[in-house]
Amino acid sequence: MLYKKYLTKEQALQKLKHYCAYQERCHSEVKEKLYNLGVWKKEHDEIIASLIEENYLNEERFAVAFAGGRFRIKQWGRVKIKYELKQKQVSDYSIKKALKQIDETDYFKVLNKLAKEKYTSLKSEQHLIRKKKTINYLIGKGFEMELVRGAVGKGE
Repeated sequence: MLYKKYLTKEQALQKLKHYCAYQERCHSEVKEKLYNLGVWKKEHDEIIASLIEENYLNEERFAVAFAGGRFRIKQWGRVKIKYELKQKQVSDYSIKKALKQIDETDYFKVLNKLAKEKYTSLKSEQHLIRKKKTINYLIGKGFEMELVRGAVGKGE
């Protein structure tokens, strides 16, 4: 019979310091990693507390980095970013703070650019179908319905 090798609390802490130093992590990702490493459940809270104390783990910093990255790189809207952060069990306070970091002007620029690109790419379609497909695309990207309507109305 095979026995799973358990790490000592110190070994686990070292591994998780590297894990958190490599890129921002949220609490749920760290917990998942602890399970995967086979760390005893009773040691989880202590290890997480140590990571927070030593500033390796910071939910607010994670949320801001996540939101900024998803907006800049994947061009997601606030709705989708908020949903993904909720899935990662990030607190509402950190989510609000992260979403505030997204610049309004940039947000509208990206929304209008995506609306125009999508609408233009549907040349062969009828006007109303182009409009509907563009709206659906932008909502799928996580933009707010009222902003999408304004952007698609302008793009014509």
